[in-house]
Amino acid sequence: MPITPDHIRATLDDYLGAHPDEKQQLSLVSELLDAEADLVSRKEFRGHVTAGAILLDLTGRVLLIRHRALNRWLLPGGHLEADDTSLLAAALRELTEETGIPASAVIPAGHHPVHVDAHDIPANPAKSEPDHRHVDFRFLFRTSADVVELQTEEVTAAAWCHANIIENATLRGRVLDAPR
Repeated sequence: MPITPDHIRATLDDYLGAHPDEKQQLSLVSELLDAEADLVSRKEFRGHVTAGAILLDLTGRVLLIRHRALNRWLLPGGHLEADDTSLLAAALRELTEETGIPASAVIPAGHHPVHVDAHDIPANPAKSEPDHRHVDFRFLFRTSADVVELQTEEVTAAAWCHANIIENATLRGRVLDAPR
């Protein structure tokens, strides 16, 4: 069953229950859900949901990928697909697609996102996409595996880095505080 607005709302509500100080910065998501916007559709340019993975190795390093279109180092992740059954499953699918690390070698650190981030994405004329917003539900995973094969259509490189390199201070703190 595809990801539903009820699943997105429940996941957001659980997250905001744990992090009520972020309610204002994520109010767009609630407003779009209230307006019955299709947050799964990448054609909803006011904002649509994406799923991201924070993958830690046994030493606590985080895996970053070099995103081809944005030419930036980012966490693995991306758009939802019709066969995704949950945001957690979408994050795991994106991780395995982009890095080749098999899902069987990855363990979720929990069933709730460790971070939800709304951020702007620049226009992409090649895809006829204007500037828009992504609401990225980010889940923490652990592995002892290494990158197998990059999805070269989207990713140009991968690197294991100390978690203090994560740009978002809130996410960086949560990853650094995650139990080993």
